[in-house]
Parts: sequence; structure tokens; C-alpha cells
Amino acid sequence: MIALADEEQTHSQFKKPSFVQYIGFGFFALLAAYVASVVPTPEIAWVSAILILTIYLFAFEVVGVDVAAVSIMVLLGLTSLLAPVMGLEQGLVDTNHLFDGFGSNAVMSIIAVMIIGTGLDKTGLMSKVAAFILKVGGTTERRIIPIISATVGIISSFMQNVGAAALFLPVVSRISARSGLPMSRLLMPMGFTAILGGTMTMVGSSPLILLNDLILTSNMALPDDQQMETWSLFSVTPVGLALITTGIIYFVIAGRFVLPTTKSESSTSGTDPMKYFHDVYGADFAMHELVVTDNSELIGKQFDDVESMFRVRVIATKLPGEGNRVGPGMLARDVDIRAGMVMGVVADPKSLEKFVDVFSLKKRDIIRTFVDDLSATKAGIAEVLIPPGSKLIGQSARDIWMRKTYGLAMIGLHRNGETMREGDDIRNMPLQAGDTLVVHTPWNVLERIEKDRNFVVITTEYPKEEQLRPEKLNWAGLFFAIALGLVLFTDLRLSVSLLTGAVGMVLSRVLTIEEAYDAVSWKTVFLLASLIPLGMAVESTGTAKWIAEQVLSVLGDSPIWVIQAAVAVLATFFTLVMSNVGATVLLVPLAVNIALGVGASPAVFALTVALATSNSFLIPTHQVNALIMGPGGYRVPDFIRAGGIMTILFLVVMMVMMNLIF
Repeated sequence: MIALADEEQTHSQFKKPSFVQYIGFGFFALLAAYVASVVPTPEIAWVSAILILTIYLFAFEVVGVDVAAVSIMVLLGLTSLLAPVMGLEQGLVDTNHLFDGFGSNAVMSIIAVMIIGTGLDKTGLMSKVAAFILKVGGTTERRIIPIISATVGIISSFMQNVGAAALFLPVVSRISARSGLPMSRLLMPMGFTAILGGTMTMVGSSPLILLNDLILTSNMALPDDQQMETWSLFSVTPVGLALITTGIIYFVIAGRFVLPTTKSESSTSGTDPMKYFHDVYGADFAMHELVVTDNSELIGKQFDDVESMFRVRVIATKLPGEGNRVGPGMLARDVDIRAGMVMGVVADPKSLEKFVDVFSLKKRDIIRTFVDDLSATKAGIAEVLIPPGSKLIGQSARDIWMRKTYGLAMIGLHRNGETMREGDDIRNMPLQAGDTLVVHTPWNVLERIEKDRNFVVITTEYPKEEQLRPEKLNWAGLFFAIALGLVLFTDLRLSVSLLTGAVGMVLSRVLTIEEAYDAVSWKTVFLLASLIPLGMAVESTGTAKWIAEQVLSVLGDSPIWVIQAAVAVLATFFTLVMSNVGATVLLVPLAVNIALGVGASPAVFALTVALATSNSFLIPTHQVNALIMGPGGYRVPDFIRAGGIMTILFLVVMMVMMNLIF
């Protein structure tokens, strides 16, 4: 099956080109030919052609984006061999540095944060964070997206945005699995807001960190009356807050239109826990949360007094100030019902409504208290067979206290072709060999029951929870804190700081080295590492400078805000095709000179460049977008659709806020 899946994936990467792809190829070929005819040097002509080819491969998905990136890297390497034929003195990229991307600070940082995020998840910490978000936000996109996005946005304002996104990836995965929302509906808002969070402070992104150094360098060539002041830590906070707020509002309002629902999420898509029971036995059961009101006549009664009479089954409870009670040893028929108790109940709609009306209970519209414990990936319906030789034969579910002892809440008994349910006195019936028990149970309980000879578990396809290591939480927290401290309070390279935390988690056995390897999305690594040589070629051959000069020469005597907007658009374009740091280094000196020429503030123009290099939503070349592409099952058109609007909103909001504040 694995070999077949790999073969299918290989074929999908090299599917037959469509008519639209042929048209696109023709258009981009003509564009490349035109650019080649107007550029000043052969080097710029070839780099421009390869740049256009890259955009074509990404936009039309002729092959997978990682395959496209690796192909472009190899093509750049071959230019060293073909240089005489191409009219070049040497290759576009020195082959001795062709693979530098694989050891780059950015790529090693991404590998480290993936490992750290998995380590934190292994301790159960991310699961608890996800449960808290679900408890506060419920299971609806409109409430979950703002909570996740705002949290990640704030975190990424003080650490690298790719680090914040990677650390929250396991949280989003848990939320997706337990709410039934596809990861593709949650990851893009989270990723985009992580990028936006980098505009909140002067340490939020590499370009902003670098900006003050570039300003000081530019000051060395400027007269005293044109010297620029450096920016303080929170100078950009009003702009960043406006951008983050815009991003959240955008996805809350337009998310249902621009966010895809993919079929390839890495998370388990949630299904109705009652679906199997409904399909096989024709019973329309549902799960609800009921709250015992202060004046309810249910107070003082026990489960045994009402469950069979009203055909309901209590599978979870919570009293005010106490923890959730679900699973073995937690519930029994002699539990007293008290005011304020929240009950997770399985019943058919008619029985449930009667139960609620008779005892004046409050029925919640959504599962809130038990959203984690009773999610589709934590619990559900299962079939369990009583085999010959079972010690339970001749005893009833009541005799063995099945719910309390085994954690199996029996809601149906199938015997001799007939299915009996709650209300048919099934818990008093002596069990027989061949009986099929239909139960609601936590999946981890079912894993243990599989090893019990008194049962044969028929339901084998159910989510199996990873073996968590809560005893390693302190070690994971320690090395995460060390990594974060090194990032925030030392000048150590980001990759070294984060790898310190990652290696610490492996050495302390928070996770094994095999699990660390599995935690890395190698598609993301190859995508980013393979694109770095293209950025080197764009920069070293003078292509970037030539494009900037051509664009700005067209503006002429336009108003200052138009020229500033052009600088922002130019920075946006360059950050899509090369590193944001490279784009900043290239464009800040140019922007300073332009500002001085038109009588504008050079410091503001420099800041415009540093902020606009975070406007990277259109294609998955930014580290954060590359990180979420695989887990979200996204394609390039998904980024173009959602990111196109976000790109425009970013430019508009940034320009408005900068002109209001500065």
C-alpha cells in the first residue's frame, strides 16, 4: 500500500500539462524573451529568464513546488558548465556555494523549531493549550481563528515568526482534530498572522533587526543635516497592531470564501462520533452537554434512577471546581446528581428532549466542557464482542459495573440479529458468547481492552493517541526556555540558539532521535534551501538593482506618497523571489537616496522597505508559508487567492498608518 501511494504521488507530480499551462508557458516565454532583449548584460538576461521560469512553475504547478525549487537549483548549477554556450564568463552561481542553503541560518532554524514543537507536543503541553483554546473559542472558525491568530501574532512580535508558527503547528493540529475543522481552514490564518506579527516590534523580523544597522551605515555617507535617527523597539507597534487586526478581520469575514478545504490535511478530520452507530444500526443518537439547574428535580437522584427510564446514557460529568470525569473509575450508576453538574449524555433526540423538559435541564448548543475529552479523536462509538471463554459470560453489565470498571458505557446490545438499546433493560441481561456490545468509550480505553481476553474489539479503525510523556514536561520546558532566552537576550545566531533547545530535548529523551527526524518536514527544507541560490543569483548579477532602477525611473515627478508606495511594492516583489534580508539590504540604500531626492524622510522610506518585506503572502516562498504548505495541504493557487487580497490590504493599511504616524 505504501509503495502504491508513493507511485500515485509520483504520477501526480508529473501529470499531463493542461491547456492553461500551455497558454501560461507561451505567455511567460514571450515575457522572458522581451526582458532578455532590454537588459544590459547576459547575466541579468539569464537570471531574469530563470526567475520568470520559477514563477511559471510555481503559479501553474507543473510539478510540485519542492521539485520545482530543486530543479531551479540544479539548473543554476549547470550554468557553470554551459557558461560558454550561454555567453557568460562564469556560472550564475558558484557551485562551491550552490548548496549553502541547506546549512543556512534560516533552514537550520526551521529544522530546530520543528523538533522543539514536536518535543513540547510529546509532553502533552500543546494538547492542553489546544484544549484551552477550544474551551474559550468553541469549535467554530469565527471564534477559533481570532484566538489562534492573535496569540501567534503577539508571540511572533518577540521571536522569529517562523519559530512562532512552528511551535503552534502542533496546537493547530490538535484543534483541527478535536473540533473537526480542517487544518487548511486554520493554518493559513495562523501563518499569515505570524508573518504580520513580525511588524509589531523592531526585533520581530530579520529586516527590522537589520534596519538600524543599515541606517547607521547610510549615515556615514550623509552630511550632518541629513543624518537619520534610529528606530526604537516599539516605533512600529501601531503599524503592526493595525496589520495584525486587519489580517484577523480579513479571515473572519472572508475566510469562508478564500480558505480552501483540502483533502490532504495531516490532521485527522473529525467525524461525528455517532455516525458509525447510525449507519450500521439505524439509530439516530447524538451527544450533548446538559447542565443541572438549581431548581431541577434531578438533584439528589442517581444515574441509575433515570438512565434506563429516560433512555439516556451519561458518559462524562463535571462538578463546579472539579476536573472532568471520563473513563474507567470515574463514573458509576450510583453517582449522585448535584446542582451545577455538567453531564455529557448520549441519547436519541426525542428521549433527550423529554429528559431535558422533565427535569428542567439546560441543553448547550455546542460541546464545550468536554470538547477535548469527547472529541472524535479521543472517544466515540465502538463494537466489542464477548468471546467464548470470557469470564464475563453469565454476568450482566450491572454485575461487573462495566462503565466504572472498564470505561465502556454500553448503549446497545446486538444478539441473534436483534439490536436492543438503552431502555430495553440491556444492562441487566446476562452476557452470552457472541454478544456484540455497542459502547461509547475513550479510544485509549479501547487500546487497553484489546489486550483483555474477556473482550474481542471489532472496531479496529480508530484514532490511536500517541504515547505522551508528561513526565518529561519539565525537561521540555527547560530547554524551550533556554532556546527562547538565547534568542531574546544574546547575540548568538538564531539557528544555534534553537538547535540548543532541540538537541537538549533529544539528550533528555523528551523525544528520540528517530522522532526528531520524523518531526522535520523535509519538503519544506528542500523548498527553502533550493530557492536560496536563486536569491544569490538575483543579487550578485545586479538583476535586483536593475529591476529596482527601471521601476523607479518610471515614476518621474509623482507625489511623495506614490513614490513611497512604489518602494513598498518593489520591496514586496523582491521578498517573493529572494530572501527578505537580501531585499532589505539591496533596497534600503536605494530608498534612502530616493527619499533625499524627492525631499521625503529617508528614515521613513527605509522603514517602508523593512516593513514591506514582510508582505509575503502571494506564493509559498516565505519560510512560514513553506512551513504550513505541507500540513495544510495547500497548493500555490490557494496562496494566490487568499494571499493576493492580503497583499493589497497589507500595502493599503501600512501606507495609511505610516502616513498618519510618521
